[in-house]
Amino acid sequence: MLKRLFDTSVFIAAFVESHPFHNYALPFLIKAKNAEFELFVSAHSLLEIYSVLTSAPFHPKISPTLAKRLIETNIKSIAKIVSLSDDDYFKILTKMSKLGLSGGIVYDAIIVHCAQKAGVDEIITLNQKDFVILTESTSIKVRSF
Repeated sequence: MLKRLFDTSVFIAAFVESHPFHNYALPFLIKAKNAEFELFVSAHSLLEIYSVLTSAPFHPKISPTLAKRLIETNIKSIAKIVSLSDDDYFKILTKMSKLGLSGGIVYDAIIVHCAQKAGVDEIITLNQKDFVILTESTSIKVRSF
């Protein structure tokens, strides 16, 4: 069965009806719920999703309670959550320094490392550029809408 890891951006688009990519992301989430593929998510993404849902200027505003419910209902119940060890974080630091990369791309590197650890086939994201850079030496495909 195909293994896919969703980036934070895909969950946000699926959850927020007014998001410009909602109509693309929601069908992917529905397919995951229907077990058409195995869904994975970085443990880091859970809090990132919560942060974005509760702080972005969505209308109507998403409360902390609703954000938690969306995550539990649509992620915890269907996805395999991938956590990292201390050693994993040091491997990411080493990779980032060797590639000469800095800044926010480090958070995408966490997600890529989780994808490698889980042996996923594809990362689905709205931020294809950074993920393509980070997966160059892997067999992981990066897909966007």
